[in-house]
Parts: sequence; structure tokens; C-alpha cells
Amino acid sequence: MTDPIFFRSRGPLALAAIAELTGAGVPEASGGIVVSGAKPLDIAGPEDITFYEDADYAEQLAICDAAACFVNEKLASSVPSHIARLVTPKPYAAFVKTARTLFADDLRPLSIVGTRGVDPEASVHEDARLEDGVIVDPGAVIGPEAEVGAGTIVCSNVVIGPNVRIGRDCSIGPGASITHALIGDRVIIHAGVRIGQDGFGYIPGRGHLKVPQLGRVIIQDDVEIGAGTTVDRGGGRDTTIGEGTKIDNLVQVAHNVSIGRHCIIAGHVGLSGSVTLGDGVMLGGKVGIADHRTIGDRAQLIALSGVMHDVPAGERWGGAPAKPLREFFREQVALQRLAGKGGKDANDKSRE
Repeated sequence: MTDPIFFRSRGPLALAAIAELTGAGVPEASGGIVVSGAKPLDIAGPEDITFYEDADYAEQLAICDAAACFVNEKLASSVPSHIARLVTPKPYAAFVKTARTLFADDLRPLSIVGTRGVDPEASVHEDARLEDGVIVDPGAVIGPEAEVGAGTIVCSNVVIGPNVRIGRDCSIGPGASITHALIGDRVIIHAGVRIGQDGFGYIPGRGHLKVPQLGRVIIQDDVEIGAGTTVDRGGGRDTTIGEGTKIDNLVQVAHNVSIGRHCIIAGHVGLSGSVTLGDGVMLGGKVGIADHRTIGDRAQLIALSGVMHDVPAGERWGGAPAKPLREFFREQVALQRLAGKGGKDANDKSRE
């Protein structure tokens, strides 16, 4: 729930303004109703807006006490009369747009202590260059020749290495470290992220000869990287993350990886060295991809997939080793049938 101690609403917001924001239709008589919260059906109260787009939740809707509800035209008649209806083809998307407006301050890490400007207890090298409007929390360290753009927030205990470039309106969460990197605008880096450390490169043998990692990390605009994720710098060429890509917590991005634009990467994914992801790729949780593999544009890999081969553009694969999803599902059905038959045979023999 949206606890007012942690999440401060920018509301109240009138339904007429919400309708203009989302394109939803609202009766003129309801336009003056105001809301300050956004909650799901089962916990929404008289000051909240909610959404309803699945008849499976009809029981929750029947006892809901929300002020207003986004709903599609097909289900609109199901909404109780005491709840104002905002009719839209995509109720959940409209709900999210409204929540983003009401709770805009909670979309990215903010200063932990409400710092304005550079806190005296931060360590900013005299040769670093910070544009006006940068916020630097106590305990943060910014190295020589680093550059940070206007509107960027650097939270407590962040380390930004020499010559790093960070664009405007970014957020760097507590305890993150960034070296050997060029970062675009509006990038969100959550707590404990590690960017730019050595890639894992060795020539095996007695002593394992370490390979110098001489590439950079390039992160384009509007990327978001979840807590605890690691992005290694390149070994020879750069590690790159394309604009608009969203990466979950605890993901490993190895050296020389190239991630395209607007990809979605779920938690515990491991991308080995020199993996290439095209634009719009979606990876489920705990996907592992072997080194030097290429995943084509808009391809999708379901959770727990182990990828040993290139995946063509637009295809959906699954399994370990991964294969086209229909093939994977056929094999699973065949295995279940074999297991069932084997169990029956074993039972028959035990009776003999």
C-alpha cells in the first residue's frame, strides 16, 4: 500500500484532470471528484483511484470503496454506482499514468537526507565539473575530471571515478560505483550497482594470466539499472546498453556485451562476454547466455533458459539448452507422457 510516511502524494487530483492526462472518458458530473492515492481494488479507499479490467476480480470490485475506477467499456456496467467510472481501452495503463503523476517523486532514487547542492561531507575533487542543480549527498566521492550534468542526484556513498561522464537528470542510488563509463541523460542507477569494473578475462594455466580490460561502459539515455546489478567494462571494445533498456536487480553484464534499445532484462540474468542483444529483446528471470551468442531483435527467452546458440529475430525460445518454444513444449509433453507410462508399467510389475 502507499504508506503516507514513505510515499507523499502530489494530489489531490481532479478526475477531469486525470481524464485529460489519460484520455479516459469521465461523466461531466464526476469531473470534480478528487483523488490523492492510487491502489488496487482490494485495498483502495475513498481517496483512491483504482482499475478493473479482468472479470476474475469481480468479487473485489463488488466490495471496493474507491472514489474512482478505470474500466474498459465492456466491464463498465459492473462498477458499483458509488464509484466514478473512467472508461478507457487500457485501464491498467491509465492507472499507471495517474500513479506516476501522483507519486512522481518515487520514480527514481532521491537524496537520502534532502540535500540541496553539494553536501559539505561529500568529497568532490577540485578538477571535477558539476553543472548547476546537481545534488551530492554526504559520503559521496567524485573523482578528478568527472563530469555530472544538471538535475542529477548522487546519493550517499556513491563513488564516481576519474573522467566518468554522467548526463542530466540522472539518479545514482546509495552505494553505487561508476568507473570507466559514459552515461546519458535520465538514467536511473539503483543502490549498490557496480559499473565499469574489470571484466572476467584470463588465459587459463598455472597462475591464470589476467587479460587487461581496456574498454569502457557506454549507457545511453533513459536506461534503468536495478539494485546490485554489475556491468563490466569492455575488454577490447566497449560494453554498451542502448536507450530505454530496463534491467532488473542482480543481473550480470559481462565485458564486451552489447545490449540494444528498449530491452527488458529480468533478475538473475547472466550475459557472458561478447553477447549481443538486438533491440526490444525480453529475457525472463535466470536466463543464462553463453559467450559470443547473438539474440535477434524482439526475441524472447522464457525464465531459466540456457542459451548455447544464436536466437533469430522475433522468435521465442525456452529450456536448457534453449530451443524454439513450441519444440520445447512438445518435448515437455512427451516427457510427461513417458513418465506417466513408466510409472504405470512399474506398478503393474510390482503386482506380478
